[in-house]
Amino acid sequence: MRTEPVIACSGVGRAYRTDSGEVWAVRGVDLEVERGSLTVLAGPSGAGKSTLLRIIAALDRPTEGSITIDAVETGGMPDRRRRRWRRRNLGYVFQDPADNLLPYLTVDEHLQMAATLRGGVENIDELARHLEIDDLSGERPKRLSSGQQQRVALAMAAVGDPAVVVADEPTAELDQESAALAIHTLLALRSAGSTVVVASHDADVIRTADSVHRVEHRRGAT
Repeated sequence: MRTEPVIACSGVGRAYRTDSGEVWAVRGVDLEVERGSLTVLAGPSGAGKSTLLRIIAALDRPTEGSITIDAVETGGMPDRRRRRWRRRNLGYVFQDPADNLLPYLTVDEHLQMAATLRGGVENIDELARHLEIDDLSGERPKRLSSGQQQRVALAMAAVGDPAVVVADEPTAELDQESAALAIHTLLALRSAGSTVVVASHDADVIRTADSVHRVEHRRGAT
């Protein structure tokens, strides 16, 4: 029996105003993501993957169309309410591992901060063990490899069981070994019950996905 998708995009588009006129980053996106799946948005650089990911993560509003996440229509929310809802229900991971972390906080302090924002602390120790960062709790970012930083960022995104964990090109800045660890982490998050949406053109990431949606410039996902 088919389950209700946790993410549903209908005719989603995002336009930006420039000196030369209106430019569409993505347009006409129809997309459904099943709960508990690992979904990849694939396509070349500049196709609009990151833009679509930011809309899914409720960081940006769609210019047209609608997006529903966990039965909530997020595109039309007032800004303050949308920020509160996003902190509680969504985890987001930036492409550069260092952009996800504060240099003066330890790994444990990062996880505690994420838990405080999201209102849930039950799964911190379990996540740390699952993602193999439990022995790094007292370390600060400068003492971590890029792969370790990215695993900490993914753990932060998953603390408190958000509806969706979103990651933008999570292996793009990593060497081969660290990228493999990041992919293992994405699979571990899925195994732990998270719905994971990733923008990537990494063939190894794409091979691990339950579903792949290709994003083409101005055409959206197919």
